[in-house]
Amino acid sequence: MATKKKYKKLPIGGTLPGGTSTETKTGHWRSEKPIWDKKRCIQCMMCYIACPEDCIIAKKMKKGIQRSETDLKFCKGCGICAQVCPVKCIEMVKE
Repeated sequence: MATKKKYKKLPIGGTLPGGTSTETKTGHWRSEKPIWDKKRCIQCMMCYIACPEDCIIAKKMKKGIQRSETDLKFCKGCGICAQVCPVKCIEMVKE
């Protein structure tokens, strides 16, 4: 007759404190950074919408909301902004 294995309580491990990238500057992780060409930009805001880290700053202007610079303190260099740009005014360059 087989014996039943007893339940063994395991210690808690691998827990991380909650938080967001607004509390932890993660820009030093990247190997590439986005360079934005203001002159070619059509202000479609696709990069702003697609950015997973909310690094692209948008400002309220007379013409509505417009894209401003990228906050490189939090940008991880994923390149999503460059991929979604319809006029290719964002280029990923090595740091």
